[in-house]
Amino acid sequence: MTTNLSNGDEPPQETIQPPMSSPSSFTSLPREMVLNVLARVPKRLYPILCCVSKNLRSLVRSAEIQKTRSSLGKDSLYICVMDETMDEEYMRTRTYQWFSLRRVEDSTTENVFVSVDFSFLPEPCRRSASVVAFGPKMFFIPGTNHRSSSFRIFDTQSGKVRQGPSLLVNRTYNCVALVGGKIYVIGGCREDELTAESFDLKTEAWERAPSPHEEDSRIWIHGTGAPLDRKVCAVSLFGGLTCYDTRDGSCETSELPFGKWWNTGVCVIDNVLYVYFFRFGLMWYDTELRLWRVVFGLDLGEAQGVAMAEYYGKLALLWEKPSHFCRGSKEIWCRMIGLARSEEGFNGAAEPSQLLRIVPRTFSFHHCLSVG
Repeated sequence: MTTNLSNGDEPPQETIQPPMSSPSSFTSLPREMVLNVLARVPKRLYPILCCVSKNLRSLVRSAEIQKTRSSLGKDSLYICVMDETMDEEYMRTRTYQWFSLRRVEDSTTENVFVSVDFSFLPEPCRRSASVVAFGPKMFFIPGTNHRSSSFRIFDTQSGKVRQGPSLLVNRTYNCVALVGGKIYVIGGCREDELTAESFDLKTEAWERAPSPHEEDSRIWIHGTGAPLDRKVCAVSLFGGLTCYDTRDGSCETSELPFGKWWNTGVCVIDNVLYVYFFRFGLMWYDTELRLWRVVFGLDLGEAQGVAMAEYYGKLALLWEKPSHFCRGSKEIWCRMIGLARSEEGFNGAAEPSQLLRIVPRTFSFHHCLSVG
């Protein structure tokens, strides 16, 4: 329609519509509904949610979200054990078996330890010395006596394994950790080759990484990798704790407490590095003071053959001890430990221990991964 203006008439005023009311925020929904939605979000995205708001940060760190994820069966541990036997001619044979630790349905405390059939995985995967998990996927990186660039990805939800892009160089034993959306692989190659490379989880491509300034290559061959800040930390008998900065390759080194520890007895929870020492028990690394400190409030005895990983917001401590019921066998036990920061450091609250399985005495922990 055309409006005629005459005799100095003022143009009609536009009708101003009232602004649409802003939608209610997600966290204003009923708490139970919010928890059910967040519990279905992949755990790897929780650090991003923590940056959105204080409310979301509180929710994803709460005990309630862990219980909700437990009721949905969202998380599990994958444990690999190595069976090393010796024949009459003193020839060693190593075989590998995988197990999963999952919550019993409708329970928030009881767990079930079941064997996982990984026979469909190629042999290099089953015996790989370097495996990392990201969400429901497991990444098998070459890490045996035979140099290889083969790389495979296993989706625990679909049960499918696929060949990933080959590493840039052939490698043997190395140090591996997931930092900032990339898998870093350091060491295990010839001196004149690429010392470090990274795999981008988004682009699924390998690329060069800064060479570590640490000259002792044994650290990366024998060190157990763990992510801390933006660094790959190698816990090693040769170099103590060596932290490689992924941005420029610079390295910082500090000593380890004098005491026995196991390669699988290392894990990071909420950017805090924990290591179990036979002599001192569970300890954490204070990055500000660059000191190892004991977790207070725990009496775990002298656990041997320890494996650790995050499990529903707590630290799952697995250990072995000789069986009093089956001669020539050992028992695998598990205990969940809640960790809370205090003015003095960290306090631990241990739940009752649980016997998981009796296994041959030749078994030893090889991997312990949190998958979810």
